[in-house]
Amino acid sequence: MTLLPAGSIRHKKPLKKFFSAGFLENLIDPIDWLSETTFSLLIFLSFTLAFWLGGLSGVLPLSISPREVNELLVAALSASLAWGMIDGILYVVFVVFERDGRRRLLEEVQAASTDQDALEIIAEDMDYLLEPIIDEEDRNALYGNILTHLQKSKPRKMGLKSEDITVVLGHVVVAILAVIPSAIPFLVLRNDFFLALRISIFVSFVMLFMAGFRWGRYTGGSPWKTGLLLTSVAAVVVVIILLLGG
Repeated sequence: MTLLPAGSIRHKKPLKKFFSAGFLENLIDPIDWLSETTFSLLIFLSFTLAFWLGGLSGVLPLSISPREVNELLVAALSASLAWGMIDGILYVVFVVFERDGRRRLLEEVQAASTDQDALEIIAEDMDYLLEPIIDEEDRNALYGNILTHLQKSKPRKMGLKSEDITVVLGHVVVAILAVIPSAIPFLVLRNDFFLALRISIFVSFVMLFMAGFRWGRYTGGSPWKTGLLLTSVAAVVVVIILLLGG
């Protein structure tokens, strides 16, 4: 049981540092943007790399008709869209579960027989988050303040909220935006499918690198190392997906 859902720990103001596009900062958190972008690109790459490797091995044709190109794009974009919707919906479901966990925390604290028992309940819930950054004395002081507020609090309704729908929308928007650059070569080079395929694969890995680079800069780490690490891990994951027949 945790006091706050993962998404509520980082919100609003950090996004302004991360996003240059203003509308996205109200839709999705930075770490969710990174994961959504990564998985959407991985799904798209599983289609394009399968065709590329199949063409090189002779299993699939090196050239297909514009109608078949459209079918490939629709399939890849639909898969990315479906992933965005599923991911967004599951995120909201887990956030609702977390809200219920907060209500249970309040009930447990208020039902504790002594203040010390209540403090132990709060510490058990929050130490995992605060122990790496706050020493024990300061944590205990903070928990004492939290206890004072919780003892005066009343449970509130913890169901779905309007912003939860916005979160789902954010996941869908990011999932589609992430793969649009990879889809463009197929629209521009409709008469040279294999060239479009290679350019699309290259663009997808560039997008992965840029996502990692941006995350590295956001967290204060090495943008280049983070970008290369994300790209390398993504390449390994795609290979595994293809080997498993995905």
